[in-house]
Amino acid sequence: MIQLMYLKRGFDVQKAERYFKERRVPVQMVDLARAPLGARVLEGVMREVGFDALFDKASAAFRECPSRYSGNTHALLDAAARDPRMLCMPITRNGQRAAVGYAPEVWERWIE
Repeated sequence: MIQLMYLKRGFDVQKAERYFKERRVPVQMVDLARAPLGARVLEGVMREVGFDALFDKASAAFRECPSRYSGNTHALLDAAARDPRMLCMPITRNGQRAAVGYAPEVWERWIE
């Protein structure tokens, strides 16, 4: 089951949802405001997509986070678990595989 995790229903989230609906792929929608991710889940996503792709460095939440100066990735993941506004959205997962943002080229490989 593909999970589509989002914080706000923005344009990229709507495009991702439409992508899966058009292909009749069932998707579990996860609102991070109601069900925040744990640091271990975020660590798995970061291993798959990379640090730079996971974090939205232009966001105010990331710029205000004191953990970004520590160089400690685990502290930053804990901070992101508490405040998902630091992350790029949407985050999609298919088992151990993950993608961030609108990524139809990755999703196409998942549903083949």
